[in-house]
Amino acid sequence: MKRIFLFLLTNIAVLVVISITLRLLGVDRWMDANGGINFGSLLALSAVIGFAGSIVSLLMSKWMAKQSVGAQVIEVPQDATERWLVDTVRRQAAAAGIGMPEVAIYDAPDVNAFATGWNRNNALVAVSTGLLHAMSKDEAEAVLAHEVSHVANGDMVTLALIQGVVNTFVVFFAKLFGYFVDRVLLKNDGRDGPGIGAFVAEIAAQLILGVLASIIVMWFSRQREFRADAGAASLEGRQKMIAALERLKGNHEEAAALPKNMAAQAISGGGGFSKLFMTHPPLDERIEALRNAK
Repeated sequence: MKRIFLFLLTNIAVLVVISITLRLLGVDRWMDANGGINFGSLLALSAVIGFAGSIVSLLMSKWMAKQSVGAQVIEVPQDATERWLVDTVRRQAAAAGIGMPEVAIYDAPDVNAFATGWNRNNALVAVSTGLLHAMSKDEAEAVLAHEVSHVANGDMVTLALIQGVVNTFVVFFAKLFGYFVDRVLLKNDGRDGPGIGAFVAEIAAQLILGVLASIIVMWFSRQREFRADAGAASLEGRQKMIAALERLKGNHEEAAALPKNMAAQAISGGGGFSKLFMTHPPLDERIEALRNAK
């Protein structure tokens, strides 16, 4: 959950910064000489901004993850637990055919782990202290294998490409909305270019559309979770992965009694409309998918 949330948050921030910068530099030009819309230029500009946003977010993903959770990379293992973590990830990375990721621990009570990075051979796998305390070694190995599978499957790159396409349309329609506000609602004739109202409306629309468009990215993220579960089952065994998911389910059922703002962080997610914004499928669905796998 953390890797996707951080990626999306960074992406929206980068999109807004790029849009503002281009406007201030005066290179945000997509209208013809008469003030009409040049749709070809607008689409091209939207694609440049959209893919720049997703690529910058991808390149920053590992650094952002370390900074946001205070992850401490294990340079030289200091105890048996750290040695076991590094050795386990090294073994799984070799079996998955990827370069050795950085391995990190971050201090958090939640039972969680994540993997991020801009390519298969330059990744980060991080686990919480809560996971190390709550899970057996077999269960933790399955979780690590799940994260290594995300790296091996190139999930962050895939999501970045999907995000780039989504961003393109977010920027495209946000600029059209700004144009509509400027010309129709504010009655600007366009002789001096778009007014400040168009700029404000465009940024507001970009933020709102960016959040709504994340539903598409979340859907793809949920599908990749099933594939990472299958990869973990291949690396460590199906029963280990099922046991790890059942342990997570038990922990998050206990968390249901927590205040809403804390329980919302549970990997098992909720239902109804909130399910659209879940980065992970419900744990019951993941367990059932593994049990039914051939």
